[in-house]
Amino acid sequence: MNLTAITEPEAVAQLHFLDSLTVLRTADCRGKSIVDVGCGAGFPGVPVAIAEPTAHVTLLDSLQKRMNWLREVLPGLGVEAQVVSARAEEYAAGHREQYDLAVSRAVARLNILCELCLPLVKVGGQFLALKGAATNQEVEEAAKAIAALGGKVARIAEYPIAGAVHRIVVIDKVRPTPAQYPRKFAKIKQMPLK
Repeated sequence: MNLTAITEPEAVAQLHFLDSLTVLRTADCRGKSIVDVGCGAGFPGVPVAIAEPTAHVTLLDSLQKRMNWLREVLPGLGVEAQVVSARAEEYAAGHREQYDLAVSRAVARLNILCELCLPLVKVGGQFLALKGAATNQEVEEAAKAIAALGGKVARIAEYPIAGAVHRIVVIDKVRPTPAQYPRKFAKIKQMPLK
């Protein structure tokens, strides 16, 4: 299906599954409503749903091919998750501040990603952005965007995986996101919040 560039079994186990499961070491997912924004082939949402079956996971991606594949394989895996084919900024219009947690991995730079994810998170909830080597630079670049969207960086968790340090930026939702966000994606991409 060409859903992921990594295909070697050990690399898939470490770089997709183990990386995804760091979410469970970073936040309490028990009984929480979680939206995985830009889930792709289901990472990190599917491993989280498998490891924490009390979580109520929504897998969100705009690419229909990926979502059709997830709809087909999840029942066979015994994984209960809502599968939604939509753009995050459009989905937010009907689902503002409805999730305890938003998670996202390998989707966009943090200032763009925050505008797609924070509007979905309840005040008192968290957004977990799984990031790599340029994390500190992205956090600095996104500082004003995070504040404007109602968030506050709580911490950056680090996990060594396959000889590299993987990071999760934990952003607390401290106040409601202003109604004008998220904007249309073309505008977000053309003029990211800074």
